[in-house]
Amino acid sequence: MRRSTSLLSLILLGAGVFLLVLTQLLVWYVEPRAKRTPTDVNSTTVFTGQGSYFDTESVSTVGDQTITITRRVLGDVAGGERSGNAIWDVSTQIDTPKTLPLADPRKSLQWTTERWVTDRRTNLPVRCCEEKPEFEGEAYLKFPFDVEKRTYAWWDSTLGATVPLKFEGTTRIDGHEGYRFVGTVEATAIGTRQVPGALVGSSGPGQVLAEEWYSNAGIELTVDRRTGRIMNAMIAPTKTLRAPGSQKDSVTLLSSKRLEFTEATRREQVKLASEDSSRLKLLGETAPLWGGIAGGLLAAAAGAVLVIRGRRQPEHSEE
Repeated sequence: MRRSTSLLSLILLGAGVFLLVLTQLLVWYVEPRAKRTPTDVNSTTVFTGQGSYFDTESVSTVGDQTITITRRVLGDVAGGERSGNAIWDVSTQIDTPKTLPLADPRKSLQWTTERWVTDRRTNLPVRCCEEKPEFEGEAYLKFPFDVEKRTYAWWDSTLGATVPLKFEGTTRIDGHEGYRFVGTVEATAIGTRQVPGALVGSSGPGQVLAEEWYSNAGIELTVDRRTGRIMNAMIAPTKTLRAPGSQKDSVTLLSSKRLEFTEATRREQVKLASEDSSRLKLLGETAPLWGGIAGGLLAAAAGAVLVIRGRRQPEHSEE
């Protein structure tokens, strides 16, 4: 008995095999490579809230003022391509109502610059490419991909050390679900600053090396699970000065019970998290699932066509 192979069955079989192979490529090759920290980042996030700060003009701490923290992140694309890492130059300035209109970070209450280098896959720090300062931990301006429900070591630049942030359940930011992580920083000496002794209550004449102390009464970060992007952030920092060896604060340099992402920053972060998360879901879940189902059905249909044609094909005898 001779059976002819139908063109339709070959097309169905080829399409089915193609889809089955494609789903495996998406799962094992494409999607893992999509989970890479971008090198071409260019973003600005803004915190704002009420607080107090030390005014050098009046030489006193003034309260009930609007505090604004602006953080700009620019990726070093060329350096990232050479090293294979994510290299981000970070500028952070703290402004008061007096300094904010000046639009000059050098005239702000405080301005710091950093250069962060991380592994694009794991988000862990990498010692290269003029990193400044050296930092530790596994979460910084973002968390790793595929965030887990556990405690993460988050780098606090002001403290100069990591802070454990505990998972505290899920919440929604502008309709997008995220994981909530919280932590605190107990009052810790972070350095010294030369100031007039009278400013910190020192009885001696002239300048003294006052101790600079930092605490944070509440760190709360809401993170997108797939991308690790921080969609909302709240902090409650306090920086003070103490006389050398003293156990009491003498001067409050900066204090706020709540500094939070502005509404515009939240909207932008949620938008980016939603877009990137949807893309990763498509590559890692949706496309492989439906591609696998479609590929299996097409392959089965090809087999069915061959069986049906085989049954209908008459037998020929040769004399």
